[in-house]
Amino acid sequence: MKTKKISPDVILGNNVTLNDFINLYGCRIGDDTRIGPFVEIQKNASIGKRCKIQSHTFICEGVTIEDDVFVSHGVMFINDKYPKSTNAAGELQTEADWQVVPTRVKKGASIGSNATLLCGITVGANAVVGAGSVVVRDVPDNAVVAGNPAKVIRKK
Repeated sequence: MKTKKISPDVILGNNVTLNDFINLYGCRIGDDTRIGPFVEIQKNASIGKRCKIQSHTFICEGVTIEDDVFVSHGVMFINDKYPKSTNAAGELQTEADWQVVPTRVKKGASIGSNATLLCGITVGANAVVGAGSVVVRDVPDNAVVAGNPAKVIRKK
């Protein structure tokens, strides 16, 4: 049974740990990063050095995660502000029908379990996103945010 699907265009740094049941497509993963089980990382996503990506996390195209970031269990990233199944002609959408909206998570940030991060935002350096939060706007450096929508609850 094949438990890892890693496309040949994936770029892995040194000492990367890959658990079972992962899908990696056209992404870049930095040195000493650990990817937990049941994680998918899509093409044109970038994970920095010394990151921990916990189980059941989805990192889509257009997401950049800098060094030393912790992403807890079940975190979801989104790269389309107005997702639809079909195009104007009523056909299933393809990549030609939409544009990726990038998201950035800066160095040292931590994202709690089951958080959802909408596209087009930046999570600041050393920021903390509380578990279950829905992040719809930029998170300042050194801020702690929580809720739906996520709001700053304190500065570190």
